[in-house]
Amino acid sequence: MTLDEALADLRARIEPGRAEGAAAYHKVEREYLGVTNPAINEITTGWRRTLTVDERVTLADALWRTDIYEARLAAAKLLTQARIKGDDPVWALIVSWVPDFDSWAIADHVCMAGQKRLVADPTRVDTVEGWTTSDHMWTRRAALVITLPWTKQNHPKPEDLAIRDRVLGWAATYVDDREWFIQKAVAWWLRDLSKHDPDRTRAFLDAHGDRMKAFARKEAGKYLA
Repeated sequence: MTLDEALADLRARIEPGRAEGAAAYHKVEREYLGVTNPAINEITTGWRRTLTVDERVTLADALWRTDIYEARLAAAKLLTQARIKGDDPVWALIVSWVPDFDSWAIADHVCMAGQKRLVADPTRVDTVEGWTTSDHMWTRRAALVITLPWTKQNHPKPEDLAIRDRVLGWAATYVDDREWFIQKAVAWWLRDLSKHDPDRTRAFLDAHGDRMKAFARKEAGKYLA
């Protein structure tokens, strides 16, 4: 499949008036087509069924480079799959996109694809740790969003607990960051963790909660008794 063919598939699902609303909502200067998320899901599911991994990586790279909002979402969705044999090129492409993040929606879709690759090979957390000291706010935020799977295990193995504690260490360095999206990401990680590991969540909030913004502290403890 060529880039032109892929863009034609997306443009065929444009809903009149939707692009203007998306541009106003996301407030980032780029082209918006006006295609719904369910439509992009349907299109990319079809692509994944017919393309090899190498072909998907090539197409995803081309879609990303257009800087069209829906094309970037489609690029991420094209790579979102639990099991991918020989996934190093997929992981490398995802990592290459992180410095381009400039909005939560695109970043979160890419991080969902990245979560699958981290779970497939947890040693990749070493790469993610380097993001935590970036000058780029969206890169710092991505370190928490992409590691969310480690908030969700009910019966984590020792190596999973080690990653959980490692990420909590990153979050502790974030609590003095006044950027709203960083505070929100810390709260998101803790809120999800509290459903499965309330003791660690309470311990974090006891140690660092007074330095978090009030909304983040409240969100983090939402499910704690």
